[in-house]
Amino acid sequence: MSNSTFDFGMIGLGVMGRNLLLNMADHGFSVIGFDKDAAKGASLESAATAGTTVKGVTTLDEMVQQLSSPRKIMMLVPAGKPVDDVIESLLPLLQEGDVVIDGGNSYFGDTVRRVNYLLPKGIHFMGMGVSGGEHGARTGPSIMPGGDQNAYNHVKPLLEAIAAKVGDEPCTAYMGKNAAGHYVKMVHNGIEYAIMQLLSEAYDLLHRGMGLTNEELYEVFKTWNEGELKSFLVEITRDIFLQKDDITGKHLVDVILDKAGMKGTGKWTSQEAMNLPVAIPTIDAAVSARTLSGYKDERVQAAAIYKPVVKPVTAKKEQFIQQVGDTLYFATILCYAQGLAMLYKASEELGMDIPLDDVVKIWRGGCIIRSVLLEDFYKAYSKKKKLPNVLLDKGIARLVKKRERSARNVIKVAIANKIPGAALMNALGYYDNYTSERMSTNLIQAQRDYFGAHTYQRIDREGTFHTEWNQG
Repeated sequence: MSNSTFDFGMIGLGVMGRNLLLNMADHGFSVIGFDKDAAKGASLESAATAGTTVKGVTTLDEMVQQLSSPRKIMMLVPAGKPVDDVIESLLPLLQEGDVVIDGGNSYFGDTVRRVNYLLPKGIHFMGMGVSGGEHGARTGPSIMPGGDQNAYNHVKPLLEAIAAKVGDEPCTAYMGKNAAGHYVKMVHNGIEYAIMQLLSEAYDLLHRGMGLTNEELYEVFKTWNEGELKSFLVEITRDIFLQKDDITGKHLVDVILDKAGMKGTGKWTSQEAMNLPVAIPTIDAAVSARTLSGYKDERVQAAAIYKPVVKPVTAKKEQFIQQVGDTLYFATILCYAQGLAMLYKASEELGMDIPLDDVVKIWRGGCIIRSVLLEDFYKAYSKKKKLPNVLLDKGIARLVKKRERSARNVIKVAIANKIPGAALMNALGYYDNYTSERMSTNLIQAQRDYFGAHTYQRIDREGTFHTEWNQG
């Protein structure tokens, strides 16, 4: 093939890079991929649909030379130093106006640094979140691009072609300036952590608490997924309960060790929320639960000392299942609300201009946290784009208030029966604090002034005050 043949280049032909390229080729784009491993390039070519233009190469120079200008190149390599290394390798080969995209889960601060490093060199750098896993990459992911608006315009037709569709609407949109794409993806992953933790706590209540078998759990989650809880994570959780283990023949979920892994995006979400500051306690609880799960040996020792006994739930079965479903719905709204409030605050503080209506719109399909609930959030943001917290929307408020009693009852049962429910409890705690006109923090301000002369404000007059406190 002659030079300047290809529309798009990919660096890294792992599962995600390969599948995204094949997706692009299926939509009529000519694509070329680089990987040092020649076998991956060959595998890419052999997997291509007949009649599409797909090529694998083993040198960056060979790839860059065959891209039409402005060149559009995406990296799917591990976050951190590997991204910087690829950028340095690319720089001598690029021309002014070329677009380089980081499609991995990079820390947003690194993306800001890279944007600023490449801007004077005339290279457009974009951070882009991609959600949907390997299947989504091949058939239609949710894509969250941010950075230079002009660079986005160069890749917009391609991204809209390959993204998941809800109706006729593609699940991709411009997420805002600088590192907005990676920031939105980070918060997406934080919400993902929280929903997964909520689902595991609901499972614990029904399995250890109510004694439901895996077959019964499958039916419960199947029913939930046919109603207002319909979502990708509920759907896959349903399927997990019926999967048998090839080795023992038992249900696979029962032989999986209770140590959860994490790659860092959830932790970043919690850390960045504290920096802003914004409260995301349900997401924090989910990150903490994964961390605590890693202390398996200590937990075994602690269980031997404290001998906790999970008491059976004595409530009526059908009624309790209904209440757990309501509680899950209630808490899921709360964790989305926390994540979206974080995006609102970050958008203002970091000058990213994140369009929240577009965020929830493109999360409706393709991504891991897709859910019918996002339609309700989309309605809320369509009415008021600059909504600091989705709980301030009256339509969302109705959905939450309707399930509040169930949430309180179920959390009471979890506490009384020694079933851990930190994410559920934190969702309710957030709700109670956020909807309180007056919190108990007046006492904290008094304490701070007492021991550190930090001053306080008053409810009855303007200004800042300090008291010489009487010591008993």
